[in-house]
Amino acid sequence: MQLSKFKGIAVTLLLAVLATGCATQQKPYDYAAFKESKPRTILVLPPLNNSPDVAATYGMLSQVTYPLAESGYYVLPVTLVDETFKQNGLTTPADIHNVAPAKLREIFGADAGLYVDVQKYGSSYIVVNSVTMVTAEAKLLDLRTGKVLWEGSATASSNEGQNNSNGLVGILVSAIVNQIIATSTDASYNMAGLASARLLMAGHKNGILYGPRSPKYQSD
Repeated sequence: MQLSKFKGIAVTLLLAVLATGCATQQKPYDYAAFKESKPRTILVLPPLNNSPDVAATYGMLSQVTYPLAESGYYVLPVTLVDETFKQNGLTTPADIHNVAPAKLREIFGADAGLYVDVQKYGSSYIVVNSVTMVTAEAKLLDLRTGKVLWEGSATASSNEGQNNSNGLVGILVSAIVNQIIATSTDASYNMAGLASARLLMAGHKNGILYGPRSPKYQSD
């Protein structure tokens, strides 16, 4: 009786593990709207900042143009866009994100708008480790129709691939040194660049599609 009960519990746990594994697998992204829209030019809006670091918005904004351009899109110059918003009385990312897509299309003439939300940005000292982390979410909207063409998220962390085999004292010293370096050199900016590349560089699973300026256009 006890053996039968044990087997039943084991089977239940196995099914739960299998279900969890299936649930965590990425489903293929539905690019139907993206392929129908065929955006050529992208307007990048100043990112929303949900982190405690005030530098997050412009730290991230300065990094997102490169991967989009490398992926084959024309990206409106962020300095010109920022100044245009200011001339129209829009000075905060929240206000800018609330502007109707059709209005953005009217002002800038872009096909799509990139809306970025920074969730984490900065360095922190956690027990025996100093970590600089940037996490951002993004969505691409068709400014002509208001449809969401693509959504994604990415994270970059300074402790990726670190080997903590130097003993407790070595780990503590390393963490303190890393924290000093991160604070003095703005390591968050570098992590923002890595997170932006992971988020917006075409060619990876469920990522943004190649644009018309790329030789790989319409190959994905």
